[in-house]
Amino acid sequence: MLSDGVFAIAITLSAIELKPELNTGAGLWQAWRTPLLLYFVSFLLTGVIWSLHRRVMGHLRRIDAVGTALNMVLLSLVALLPVVVRYALAADVGADGFAVYAVGTGTTYLCMALFWLYLAFVARLAPDLDRRVALAWLMQMVAATSLIGAAWLYQAGLHHGALLPGIVAVLLLLGRRRLEHAARGTNGAARVS
Repeated sequence: MLSDGVFAIAITLSAIELKPELNTGAGLWQAWRTPLLLYFVSFLLTGVIWSLHRRVMGHLRRIDAVGTALNMVLLSLVALLPVVVRYALAADVGADGFAVYAVGTGTTYLCMALFWLYLAFVARLAPDLDRRVALAWLMQMVAATSLIGAAWLYQAGLHHGALLPGIVAVLLLLGRRRLEHAARGTNGAARVS
């Protein structure tokens, strides 16, 4: 329940931070487009993390002290997302706003990947889940982190530097699909989402 509460509060606080950019002569759409776009992207990213978290927790038989500690770190990062959004929306930060946003969301996704890596592969707390499916989920989480990194590098003007994490993300997502397909073929009852 604590986890769901943290996700709900983070999404709600992100909405509270919405403020139009009041520039003389700007229309309604010009005033609201950046704050609304960033909010909906934040909602989507937070919602995906919530969905991944929920899926992970649904496959655990139990959780240990290390898993609890990693979960608390993850939740603390989720709770910081509204601060990241507020900073990114500040008109005077410019490109730094996107960098902070990318680092904040990328770190959150990376923490989710580390959380799942520990639970599924180190502590083996999800023994009923096919290993290929568990690996596919991990690949999805790392791919999200890599895509966020690629977007940040591209926005920072490092277009060639963005290629490597972008390619890594695509390869991870393709590998994920192959693993899930193989798991379905071997065990039609395997839960893959």
